[in-house]
Amino acid sequence: MDNIITAINSFHQGENFQAYKIFGAHPTHEGVKFTLWAPNAQKVSVVGNFNNWDGNNHQMEKISEEVWQINIPGLQKGEIYKYKITTKDGRVILKADPFAFYSEVRPATASVVAGLEGYPWNDQRWQERKNNTDVYQGPLSIYEVHLGTWKRKNGNLMNYRELVHELVPYVKEMGYTHLELMPVMEHPFDGSWGYQVTGFYSPTSRYGTISDLKYFIDYCHQNQIGVILDWVPSHFCRDDHGLRMFDGSPCFENENPKRADNPQWGTSNFDYGKGEVISFLISNALYWIKEFHADGLRVDAVANILYLDFCKDPQDFVPNKYGTNENLEGIEFLKKLNTVVKNHCPNTLMIAEDSSIFPKVTGNVEEGGLGFTYKWNLGWMNDTLNYMSHPWPRKAEKHHQMTFSLTYSFLEKFLLPLSHDEVVHGKKSLIDKMDGDYWQKFAALRTYYGFQYTHPGKKLLFMGGEFGQFIEWRDYEQLEWHLLEFELHKKLQSFVKDLNHFYQRETTLWELDYGWNGFQWLEADDKENSIYVYQRMDNRGNVLIVICNFTPNVHHHYSFGVITNGVYEEVFNSDLEKYGGSNLYNGLPLTSKNNILTALIPPLAIICLKLKK
Repeated sequence: MDNIITAINSFHQGENFQAYKIFGAHPTHEGVKFTLWAPNAQKVSVVGNFNNWDGNNHQMEKISEEVWQINIPGLQKGEIYKYKITTKDGRVILKADPFAFYSEVRPATASVVAGLEGYPWNDQRWQERKNNTDVYQGPLSIYEVHLGTWKRKNGNLMNYRELVHELVPYVKEMGYTHLELMPVMEHPFDGSWGYQVTGFYSPTSRYGTISDLKYFIDYCHQNQIGVILDWVPSHFCRDDHGLRMFDGSPCFENENPKRADNPQWGTSNFDYGKGEVISFLISNALYWIKEFHADGLRVDAVANILYLDFCKDPQDFVPNKYGTNENLEGIEFLKKLNTVVKNHCPNTLMIAEDSSIFPKVTGNVEEGGLGFTYKWNLGWMNDTLNYMSHPWPRKAEKHHQMTFSLTYSFLEKFLLPLSHDEVVHGKKSLIDKMDGDYWQKFAALRTYYGFQYTHPGKKLLFMGGEFGQFIEWRDYEQLEWHLLEFELHKKLQSFVKDLNHFYQRETTLWELDYGWNGFQWLEADDKENSIYVYQRMDNRGNVLIVICNFTPNVHHHYSFGVITNGVYEEVFNSDLEKYGGSNLYNGLPLTSKNNILTALIPPLAIICLKLKK
């Protein structure tokens, strides 16, 4: 009893990082033990089919001032249950378990008794390799996937196991290093894409069981594919069975509705000033990393954690004690989260999806930073997509949008995202954003991908972008795989595959990603021709020159300055016929003279020239 009281006390203090081992429903030899935090409840019962949902049969008892517990003999895994809570004002409400390990398939909302033990992991080699790898110096190319719409079987959702046996061979062939899964935590509404969660500890039953998801990740690891999970510690949905007003009072949210309510998404914000919320969330992060072997978490909506006025009207904003808009408790939560993850699970990727200009997001906590491994570079994404959609005869007006990111690229450790958010809600698909006619759109997109992969920072591409799906992503049907029957779509897919493999082989593109020692402009101001020339370097003196031409004009003798005199050989070209291009290329090695190099520059293309030692 002393051990559980100690665990409960640390839970209240925000220091219990394995809270899921105490709270929730835990099978025992005799039955199931239920433990619940409901600080303001008058009475709590466990109800389900096993007692005809009658709250009189299995009433919980307090084992501390705020925590309830009961052992129910004879219950087994697979039983569905909820908590029947009598609130302070006498109302009776039904709630799913905040720590439930499994849930009914939506639209049903009950929790399901489940165990975490027993899965035979076979990813020991992967774990050893990961633990001995520098997370910053290797290549990182992420394929972002929504499991429900990547592929379907006869229009129906596929199981985790079915999906992984189709997805992994594809991802390996395409040359990606990691998968990023849009949220697989239980959520009631398909249209939220998983970003409005009710079961933070529950893998969504849409795609199968706990073991099925573990098998999915295990199989990825056995095939040298890392898995990053989207994670949403910034807010939760308001469905009646969820966390909002859990025991009739605001437990997980702030007592002040203006702090608690999130009108932008119709959700509730977590209150990071409560120790119980800190324990709940940091335990949840470690749960997915330790129990499911996730290699990283992409933390959603970080700006909503950092700022009290995020997407709020002035009248709905409640400032902090200093009268400013920073969420002081949210900032401390993020620092603590990243410190705990780093201490417990070194080399885990903690990635911030942050739209703000908050400083030192990837800085060390000891030096005042938030401690994330990477930050999404949404500024790069916005600027460059705006440039690419601009008519090519007038691209000179926007020339700076392709160079501006280098003024801040090394202030953080950035990841360059082309995510699901950019291909929905009328924003157009990536291919459709490109300016020009049909051929030019494909050529421009190849060049843009080449620019992304040769620009400092790690890479992410949302599914469907690799073969140029023209319609926006739809959350109710699979990708338009039939487009691969058409030549330019198939050739674009081949280009992305070769680009990924080229990126992995080419150490200059990732070894020195976060300083000027790995990047140098050779021509940044040729707005008249919309051409950009820069070089990437690695630790061993290798040099790769990158030339991007963002107009359909051909330049047969384009000259520019180089730092290192020598012989340069073309090693990559997006204009090759096999990619759908016009097949203009530099077939012979090029020799610089007096630090000037002259090359053939194809239309709407990127070429890479390697210095021969």
